[in-house]
Amino acid sequence: MTIAEIESIYVDQLPPMYDREEARNIAQLAVQFICNQSKSYVMLHKGHDLTLQEETSLIRVLDELRFGKPLQYVLGEADFYGMRFKVNSSVLIPRPETEELVFWVLECVKEGKQRALNIIDLGTGTGCIPIAIKKNLPGAEVCACDISQEAVDTAVQNAVLNQTEVHFFLADILKESFNLLPLTFDFIISNPPYIAENEKEQMHKNVLEHEPHTALFVPNDNPLLFYNKIADFAVKHLSENGLLFLEINEALGKDTQSMLKEKGFHSEIRTDLQGKERMIKAWIN
Repeated sequence: MTIAEIESIYVDQLPPMYDREEARNIAQLAVQFICNQSKSYVMLHKGHDLTLQEETSLIRVLDELRFGKPLQYVLGEADFYGMRFKVNSSVLIPRPETEELVFWVLECVKEGKQRALNIIDLGTGTGCIPIAIKKNLPGAEVCACDISQEAVDTAVQNAVLNQTEVHFFLADILKESFNLLPLTFDFIISNPPYIAENEKEQMHKNVLEHEPHTALFVPNDNPLLFYNKIADFAVKHLSENGLLFLEINEALGKDTQSMLKEKGFHSEIRTDLQGKERMIKAWIN
């Protein structure tokens, strides 16, 4: 069986929630991983003959994908900001829009308008945000927390995998005790839960059935639950000229901005590559 033939099988047999182009991309990613080949090789060598072991492994991957399990969970890995991260059911799969948030943070540092000596990521999941930042700002002190011990353990593994030193700790940002941290930070960053429970109907089945709900959903009557707590923390713990970066619900950008204004912040909304309002930078002075 060739790469072209396995692609065709994936396109024909993947669930209908994937269109043909998406199914083809998934097949190529699976081939890259199983065959340990580059993206360019897979695209340029469609006639490459798979070994029996490779063919068997790719069919096993397809069998799991048929039940809606995301490819990254099947493979146990995901790419983020040019690095490889371990993923499992205790952490969200890193998204491209989160890469854009990291780019914005690093862009601000490059512009030289703010120092970046002490950085914290709240609700870190895989650790992709602090690890990517530390990789690009090796001189910064970077720490991150999560409510899930399994997520913290995964983030620690990813820091080792990507040869970065990030301090991870277990903590609940909704608890009052969290505000007792004695440190101040130049950058506070978070991609917290922001999807209202009533938005579940609009989501892919594979996300609902496989990704951790504690990292996704908030009550319908309090969609800014985490943002309020994070903003309160930032009021107390941002250093002079410090910045708060948040990934946000595209439908709640103005609401989030209004909440921040009430707490004394100025803010700027940035759209992602799809033109959706997906991130905010905020500051107090």
